[in-house]
Amino acid sequence: MSVLFFDIGATLADARIEADGSLKLEPRPRVLAVLDAFRDVPRGILSHPGTHEGAAETAAAALHEAFPGRFPDDRLVHWGPKDSRRLFDEAVTSAAGAAARPHSADECVFVGEDPQERAFAREAGMRTAPGPVFTLAALENRPVFWARIELPEGHRLSRLAAVTEETEVVPVHVTSETLVLAMMTTQGAADLERAGFRVDLRAPVDDTAAFLIRDNRSLPATGPAADAAPAPAPAAATARRATAVFGYVADGLAATAALAVTPLGPAPGGVYLAAPAGTPVEELHLPGAKPGHTERLLPDPALLTGRGATLAEGLTAVFGDGLPSRRTIDAVRAAITPEVLRRHVACISGAEPLEEGLPLKVRSRDAAAEDNVRVVDALARRFQDLGLTVRRRPFPWHGHRLYNVEAEHRVAGADSTVLITAHMDSTAGNGVFTDADGEPRPYDPAVDPAPGADDDGSGTAAVMAAAECLTTLLDDGGSPARTVRFVLFNAEEQGLVGSKFYARAAAAAGDRIAGVFQMDMIAGRQHGSTPIVEIHAGSLVPGPVVNASDELGGRVARAVPVIDPAVTVQQLTGPDDPAVGRSDHASFHERGWAAVAVSEDLFATPDGTPGTGTRQYHTPGDTLLDQDHNPQFAATVAQSVTAAALTLAGL
Repeated sequence: MSVLFFDIGATLADARIEADGSLKLEPRPRVLAVLDAFRDVPRGILSHPGTHEGAAETAAAALHEAFPGRFPDDRLVHWGPKDSRRLFDEAVTSAAGAAARPHSADECVFVGEDPQERAFAREAGMRTAPGPVFTLAALENRPVFWARIELPEGHRLSRLAAVTEETEVVPVHVTSETLVLAMMTTQGAADLERAGFRVDLRAPVDDTAAFLIRDNRSLPATGPAADAAPAPAPAAATARRATAVFGYVADGLAATAALAVTPLGPAPGGVYLAAPAGTPVEELHLPGAKPGHTERLLPDPALLTGRGATLAEGLTAVFGDGLPSRRTIDAVRAAITPEVLRRHVACISGAEPLEEGLPLKVRSRDAAAEDNVRVVDALARRFQDLGLTVRRRPFPWHGHRLYNVEAEHRVAGADSTVLITAHMDSTAGNGVFTDADGEPRPYDPAVDPAPGADDDGSGTAAVMAAAECLTTLLDDGGSPARTVRFVLFNAEEQGLVGSKFYARAAAAAGDRIAGVFQMDMIAGRQHGSTPIVEIHAGSLVPGPVVNASDELGGRVARAVPVIDPAVTVQQLTGPDDPAVGRSDHASFHERGWAAVAVSEDLFATPDGTPGTGTRQYHTPGDTLLDQDHNPQFAATVAQSVTAAALTLAGL
C-alpha cells in the first residue's frame, strides 16, 4: 500500500499566527474532500513549523484542530525544513516502519505546491503531486500538465468553475473571459472537452513553476513589407506579441543563466513561462523592461469561484459625497507628517536602529536577508502597541518561511473591509557589485545592502502612519462603518508572492473587501520637478473589478487637491496602464476585488519622457540620503490615500 505525505502551508491549509502566538490553520478548498477520499491510505505530514521553541508542538496542535482524526499516525508526521532531501528520506524510512511490510520510496507520494520541495522529494525517490487535487494521479503514476482552456462562445467562467470543481483541474490564471491557464491531467482534459471546452495541453508540470512575463518593447518588423501589411486580428496580434516576448526572454536567459524555460502560450501583455524549481525571479529579469514585469502565478482550485468581482460594484457604495470630511483631513495632516514618515523609513532602511534602545540597524529587507524577519517582528510589535489586532501570515518561499503582517480594527456587523497596504521587502538587483578582485559580480540578496528607503520603505512608513492616524481618530470618538485593515506584504519583489498568498487565503476565507489602497514608492521626486502622483487602477481582469477599481482611483484623485492643490494627478486605467500586474494591487484584481496602486511619477510617458521619481530604483543608493527622496511629497501622497481609504470606511 502507498503512503501519502502532505505539506501543510499553502497546500493543505492557509496559516495565520495570532497576537498571542497561537497558530490557526484554515483548510484549503477541496482538501477535506481529498483527505476523506483516501481515508484508507496511510497519511503523513512533511512541514516546516518554524525555528522558535515549541514550534513543532504548536504546529501539531493546530494540525489536529483543523483536521481532526485525519492524521492519526504520529510516526508519519515529520517537522523540519525542506531545503534538501533529508526530511523526505526520513519520511520514506518512517513509511517502512509504520507499515506491515517494507515500503520502497516509489510507494511514497509527496503532495506539495512548492516545486523545489517536489524536486527534493523526487531526489528521495518519491512520487509527487503539485496539489491535493492530483493525489490520485500521483498514486496511479499519471502526469500533470500545464494547459490552456478555451471557452467557446456561450460558455462562461462560472460554467467552467463548476466543471473544474469536479475533476483533476486546478486554475492558475484567468487570461480573459475566454481563456484560462491551468494545471490538469489528461483525465481532467477529457472531462473539460466533454463539457464543451477546448484544451491545449502543454508541458508537464513536474518540478516547474509558472510565471507571467510582460514586456513593453516594440515588436520587431517581420520583413520589408511589414509596414504595409494589414493590422493582425487581436488574437493573432496577441500571439505575435507573446512569441516576440518569449524570444526576448529566451535570449536574455541564454546570456545570463543556464535555464530551460518553456513557453506556455500568450498572456496579457506578454507570455506564460514554466521555469525550473528554485529559479530566482532575478534570473527571469529582462533588461530594459518596466518595473515588476515578472509575476509568479499561484494555482488555486477556487480561483474561478467566489470571485470578489460579484461584490465589487456594491461594496464601493459612497458614504456621503465621497470626499474626505474636514475631521478626516485634519487628522491625516496631523498624524502623517514628513517627520513621522522619515522616522519610520529611517528605522527600516538602516539609517537608524530598527528599534529604540537596541543597536541593530537593518542592512536589507530582501526576502533572502536575515533582517527581513526582524523587520516583520518589529512592525508587528508597533501595530500591537497601537491596540490593533495583529496577525502574521506565513507562507513558503525558496525554503524560507516568510510573513505578511496584518493589523486590523474590526467593526462588528460591517459589510466589508477596507485595506491600506504596501510591501515591506526590498531589493538592490539593479545595483553594481564587485568581488574581492574588483570584478563585476551578480547581486547577492542574502548579503548585499538593499535599504529600499523609497521602494517600498516609503509605502510601509505610510501604512504605519495611517494606522497611527486611525487610532487617533478612534481615541477621539471616531467610529468607522467598515473594518479597516493594514497589511504589509512580503516578497513583492519576487513576483508578488506575498500578496498572492494573502489574497488567495482571503478569498478562501470569504472576506468581503470593499477596496485595496496600495502605496508603492511614494517619496521619489527629483529636485525642481513638478509634483506628480500616479494612481494606477488598470487591470486586465474582466468583470466589475474594472469599474470598481476606477472608482477607487477617482476617490484618491479627488482627495489629492484637497490635501495639496499644487500636486498634479495622473489617473491611469485600462489595459494600457503601465502598472498592470506590477504591484500588489494586481493580486486583488485577480480575485475580482477593487484595488489601486498609488506611486510617485515612476513610469515614462508614451513619448518616452522619463518619470521624475527616484533614480535609485533597486540599487543600494535608495536611501534617505538619496537626493530624490522627498518626505514632504511622500506625506502629501500618504495623506491623500489615507483620507480616501478612511472615507470609504465611513469616517
